Amino acid sequence: MFKLSSLRALILLMLCLSAPAAGAHGYIVRAIPADRSALERPPTRLQYWFSEDLEPRFSEIHLRDQAGGVIASGGVDEANHALLTLRVPAVLPDGAYVVELRPAFASDGHVIAESRVFFVGEEVGGVSGSQAADSAIPLEAWWRALLSLANFLFFGASMLYAAVLIPAWGSNQGRLPPRVMRRLKGCLIAAVILAFTANLIGLLQQSMAFFNTDAAQVLHQNLWRVALIGSRFGDIWTFRIVLLIFCAVLLFVAEYYRALMPQLAAGIWRGLPWLGAIFIGLSMVTGHAAGSPLLPWVAIAVDWLHALAVAFWLGGALALALLLPTALAPYDAEGRARALRAVLLRFSRIMLPLVALVILSGVYNALNYFVSPADVNSNYGRTLGIKLLLAAPVLILGGWQHIALRPQLAARFRLRAGLADGSLLRLEVALLLLTLLAVAWLSATPIPQPALPRADVAAPQTTISLGELSLSTSIIPGGPGVNTYDTVVTRAGSSASDVKVYMQLVDPQRDIRSVWQAAEHVEDGLYVSAGDEIDRAGLWWSLLDVVEPDGTISRAALAWEISAAAAVQQSRQPQVIHVVVLLSIAGVLVAWSAGRVQRALAALQLTPASLLIASAAVVVSVGVMVGGALMLGERRREYALTLNPPPTAVNSVLPVAASLDRGEALYREHCLVWQGESADFRALRNRLASARDDFLYDAVVSGWRGLPACGAELGDEARWDVVNYFRTFERRG
Repeated sequence: MFKLSSLRALILLMLCLSAPAAGAHGYIVRAIPADRSALERPPTRLQYWFSEDLEPRFSEIHLRDQAGGVIASGGVDEANHALLTLRVPAVLPDGAYVVELRPAFASDGHVIAESRVFFVGEEVGGVSGSQAADSAIPLEAWWRALLSLANFLFFGASMLYAAVLIPAWGSNQGRLPPRVMRRLKGCLIAAVILAFTANLIGLLQQSMAFFNTDAAQVLHQNLWRVALIGSRFGDIWTFRIVLLIFCAVLLFVAEYYRALMPQLAAGIWRGLPWLGAIFIGLSMVTGHAAGSPLLPWVAIAVDWLHALAVAFWLGGALALALLLPTALAPYDAEGRARALRAVLLRFSRIMLPLVALVILSGVYNALNYFVSPADVNSNYGRTLGIKLLLAAPVLILGGWQHIALRPQLAARFRLRAGLADGSLLRLEVALLLLTLLAVAWLSATPIPQPALPRADVAAPQTTISLGELSLSTSIIPGGPGVNTYDTVVTRAGSSASDVKVYMQLVDPQRDIRSVWQAAEHVEDGLYVSAGDEIDRAGLWWSLLDVVEPDGTISRAALAWEISAAAAVQQSRQPQVIHVVVLLSIAGVLVAWSAGRVQRALAALQLTPASLLIASAAVVVSVGVMVGGALMLGERRREYALTLNPPPTAVNSVLPVAASLDRGEALYREHCLVWQGESADFRALRNRLASARDDFLYDAVVSGWRGLPACGAELGDEARWDVVNYFRTFERRG
């Protein structure tokens, strides 16, 4: 059925089918602590970042001791749904500890289980974790196969009606014989019923995976309702069911008004392929493309195009094989041959441009997950090999039938044209169905996990003393992006749980500071806050104000060198090969639509002058859009610089307690007018939350409104001490 000009084209076509619409599991991209790490003291919390978002309601993390007892449990972080976190009790004796992870990935609903180990003190032998299973779940493979078959049959049969049967067999009024319409309607009804069945089985299997139980418990305790309401899988499932009901209503309306309003019925039939495309697109949203580490929305679009092309091939061929016996029954042998040839040639011509689309989109999908040659040795790679063995004879049969349908090609390859009698089509469909089973099994098999993103980077941490208080603070993971800030406060060796801790993040080079935020007291002197204030690598300050029960405030100021390597990388950057393949896909789409555009232009009967005007209008419109986009980007950059221009003076003095003491002494000696309660003083104090350091420095040097300068003889460092002290008047919380 395909035009294969060379062995190279055949090999490329086989490769394109190596990346079908498949579900995929995410993986850990960062772990704190690292697997099998030996720590001098217990961590304040455990954190495991994954390559994609998790379902908060169904993801778990447990900490067990060496004997297997559960010490603490956690879940998905509220600020970052790709993070599983657990707060560790303060008193954790030396020994081995096992972390049980059970993440449920939001993109496809897959649930995996694995464990990791860390040690407090010396490493202990005989304790190890377990890797996540990389085998498919049979029930999941079966319902995915049924759902794909239903979607492909619905889309293929409806497209067959509009694009093949009407032009090949339709009457002058564009109608098909009633016997053909009845069989086509039967195909669509069967597809809808099969889709309902597959969705029900899928909800049952997904509920079993979420709750780690059997089908009897899911049905008896109505656990499927929880899975339906509290997950992305449930949201997409509900949308699919609503669309299926809508399709059933449309089919009923088309049948009911078939004789009374034939134009309405024909319009409904021509609109059904769009609904079929939506069904297939919903599978892409809950498939491996949604969790792609490389441009997820581009991956979804490419995977959708791939699936649509395959759906037209498989679904159209299956629907054609089912209706041929009924459609050709009234004809003699010669009439059957002509009718069959007309429809097969039409079907083949439509498939020709789709072959390149299937090849290129499949190659792009494969490049998303096969990063190194070692990935071929994974369970996913072995399953893929089995699928390719099943796909090979399908491709050979398609090429054989395509040649047999064309006398000139048949003569060149010495094939008898009589081979194209419909029997090869049925054999091709049977092999396609077997291949679909392999594809479904592959969809339930985990993809190879890249080795690079699993690198573990130690989080920066330090300890500082403030009189009787000792603060041990860390930034986790310590890179640009969302971080958590843990601070353990002790007083004379015991946990200090009666204080308040406030934190502020400062980028001194850009003169940007966050608002003061109160750290949450978790337990045993552990205070935690989180945020995305750190947006770039480089020097950052964290200011900690500890408020004692009697109101005394102690200041700790820490300088951090934030590393770009510590950022959690949940995505990959496209390479040249990705861009080339995407441009090739775009080229195929443009070439495929060129004929239709040409016919539309011919129908408009445009003159050379009108063509020139239209071309100029297109060029001008594109230029305006590109120029507008560039101008908008430049305006955004200008606006950002307007809000936060480069500082005229950079604060070079870390506002530690010593700087605050020096600043207070200088303030009381040289800033006498500033110490009153004048309106200007109150106005300046009220602006501290939004004022930059260079503004305050200028006020110290030159004065502000009615407030005079603070000592012309002060040096640069002394003035920064005054600025640091004056900031202590800012309200906390």
